[in-house]
Amino acid sequence: MPTDLTRATAAALADALATKTISSVEVTQAHLDRIAAVDGQVHAYLHVDSEGALAQARAIDERRGAGESLSTLAGVPIAVKDVMTTKGLPTTCGSKILEGWIPPYDATVVTKLREAGLPILGKTNMDEFAMGSSTEHSAYGPSRNPWDLERIPGGSGGGSSSVLASFQAPLATGTDTGGSIRQPAAVTATVGTKPTYGGVSRYGLVALASSLDQAGPCGRTVLDTALLHAVMGGHDPMDSTSIDAPVPPVVEAARAADVRGMRVGVVKELGGTGYQPGVRARFDESVALLEELGAEVVEVSCPNFDYALAAYYLILPSEASSNLAKFDAMRYGLRVLPDGVDDPSAEQVMAATRDAGFGPEVKRRIILGTYALSSGYYDAYYGSAQKVRALIAEDFANAYEKVDVLVSPTAPTTAFKLGDKLEDPMAMYLNDIATIPANLAGVPGMSIPSGLADEDGLPAGIQILAPATKDERLYSVGAALEAALLDRWGGPILDRAPELGGVAAAKGA
Repeated sequence: MPTDLTRATAAALADALATKTISSVEVTQAHLDRIAAVDGQVHAYLHVDSEGALAQARAIDERRGAGESLSTLAGVPIAVKDVMTTKGLPTTCGSKILEGWIPPYDATVVTKLREAGLPILGKTNMDEFAMGSSTEHSAYGPSRNPWDLERIPGGSGGGSSSVLASFQAPLATGTDTGGSIRQPAAVTATVGTKPTYGGVSRYGLVALASSLDQAGPCGRTVLDTALLHAVMGGHDPMDSTSIDAPVPPVVEAARAADVRGMRVGVVKELGGTGYQPGVRARFDESVALLEELGAEVVEVSCPNFDYALAAYYLILPSEASSNLAKFDAMRYGLRVLPDGVDDPSAEQVMAATRDAGFGPEVKRRIILGTYALSSGYYDAYYGSAQKVRALIAEDFANAYEKVDVLVSPTAPTTAFKLGDKLEDPMAMYLNDIATIPANLAGVPGMSIPSGLADEDGLPAGIQILAPATKDERLYSVGAALEAALLDRWGGPILDRAPELGGVAAAKGA
């Protein structure tokens, strides 16, 4: 256990709490102090609930002192992505249209966190309605990458990845629609898992694209992420897409960390032109380590992955245009009256509100989706994209007949500088090229740090993909590779992040 409690893993904190070596109030206060010290620079949180977190921590300490049987993570604080409803706490989804909205209920994931005794530190920043790959599309300003404050922390879950990388929380929740857990993990040297679609309840998640969205755990180690996955997962009758089955044995797999005899497929289509040389080099080294650990590595072709990006950016906007229709200024959220109209109609109020409340990326995707669903274009665009989606799922099924897991770089590059791609949406969208296929097929995926790219000294990630409902394979492979990489790099890769004034700062500052 490090002297600085914010540097401890969630597993180590859980063990110390269980033996009463430390208290939850001590751990929670340490993280609140860290937030006060550094979040002004990182801007990872949109709302911090100091009073509520300490009250939850005190309650856990009292229950533990009374001899109650508690969950493994009881007393370990957590940060929650602002797309999940939290009773009594603001939920904005990074949008002005929900500014100040306080939900009357908790998302199922949040209910599970509270029942397991994890004090909620606050709500993390995100791209507006989870639309983006950089967290630059938050209406409240971008989060920054603790490795270099002039760079993006990934998106849409950049707030959750940056709280972990800046040691402002030991655990965080995320959501992954096209890579928004895995891509931020890759560029911050943290760990993130997108469970099998339906493996974690979506009830209470403000929907972007209902057939793609998936909540999942974020941590700094594979074991920490597994422990959180076990809390978050499970069947929920409030979610019609929830899998009615036990949570896969993810914690046991993470502790076993064994890849001997496993067949690992390297996806031919995910790693060619457009991938940064340093990212590719770290990936190749990780694959070699898997061979040394006893896995058999083969190349696998998934030819329809080449069309995943195009299909995704028809399906997602189409579903978003439908899901975001509920923000109409009539029931909750922002209401703006049109200028110069004495007695505006409902349609005029709605138009003025959506114009003022939605940012440019949200408007862009609503327009694209509405067009793709419009009469005369549905079959040509949305219908064709769904056919491609079926072919991608078929590619996965064929691949898993030959191998146990698939691997690729998580993202084609390391973190780019803030503002570099804001004026080029297509360049921004390409950041998710390796992560999108898993969402289209509903299979689980994980990103773990693979090392630092030679060109810029910034983190890269390796993605592991498994068949649907076989999430435990991610943790077996991830934990084994993580241990080998710890030996290779002489410790956690995150320990190499530059520090200046208590928080990682821009290079050359």
